[in-house]
Order: sequence, then structure tokens, then C-alpha cells
Amino acid sequence: MTVEIGFTDELVNTQYAPLAVLCAHYQQHHVLEPLEQVQIPLKTRDFSPTDKLIQVLLSILASCGPLYEVNPRLRCESGLATIWGWPRFADQSSLSRTLDALTLKQIEQLRQSTAQIWQAGSRVKAHDWRGYLWLDFDLSGLTCSPRAEASQKGYFSGKKTLPDGS
Repeated sequence: MTVEIGFTDELVNTQYAPLAVLCAHYQQHHVLEPLEQVQIPLKTRDFSPTDKLIQVLLSILASCGPLYEVNPRLRCESGLATIWGWPRFADQSSLSRTLDALTLKQIEQLRQSTAQIWQAGSRVKAHDWRGYLWLDFDLSGLTCSPRAEASQKGYFSGKKTLPDGS
């Protein structure tokens, strides 16, 4: 599959071009194939249970916080859906019902599947364990402007704040 990114004069386009490229990569390398091991006993109408699990993952990658954001963000993204061979994305209620149908056994299958997925892409196995593995935990807070995107007033231990600085 060849993926080309560019501007078009077409009326249908996607705002999730980087996610579309990632999806094409996932399909080409069968990255999400372990999700097929999760056996969810649901009827398949438009989407299989595996398709719905993939759509939940894509909603997370598309920055949908709660699942109800799938409808306004992804339902209209037919370009992104066609990469997976879907005519559209499933309704958020359908995705929610799929997650509600998971039993403890299926959640364990999902855990094993996702472990297979991330272990395949992990570099931990390739690390030379004769040396050190350096982890940088810098928990110091950084100050930012009150006009910075998503900035919030916070607490810095031991730091004094000027009266006009809040």
C-alpha cells in the first residue's frame, strides 16, 4: 500500500493525516492482528467486534477523551475509515456496548493481545543489559505563561510566588 500525503481540491479530506499514515503502517505490518484473539460474542452487522476494538484505539489516538466524542470527531471522517475498509466509523453507543460486553476472560485476552502488540515494537529486548539502563525522572515543575495553552495554576514545592505572578 502506497501512502501519499498532499493537498487536494476534493470536498472530502481528513484532519487526521498523521493518524491515517499510522493506520496504513499498522495495516501493512499487521500490528493490530493480535486483537483478533479477543473473542467477543456479539453479532456482526456493519462492524466486527475486532473492528470496534480498533475503532476504540483510534478514538484514543485521535484525542477523544470520553467515548462520546467519537461521534462529533470521527463519524464524519470517511477518509480515515476507508483506510481500514470501513464505510464510516461506528456510533459511540455501539463501541460502548462492545466494551460493556467484555467479561473478565475477554479482558484478559485483551491484555495479552495488547502486550503482544507493544512488545513487538518495544526496544527493551534489544537493550544491552550488561550496561545501565538510564531512566530520567525529572519531577521538577516548569513555570509557564498564564496565556500558554492548557496552562493551569499549580503548586511548586518550596517555590515562592510573587503576589502579581498568579
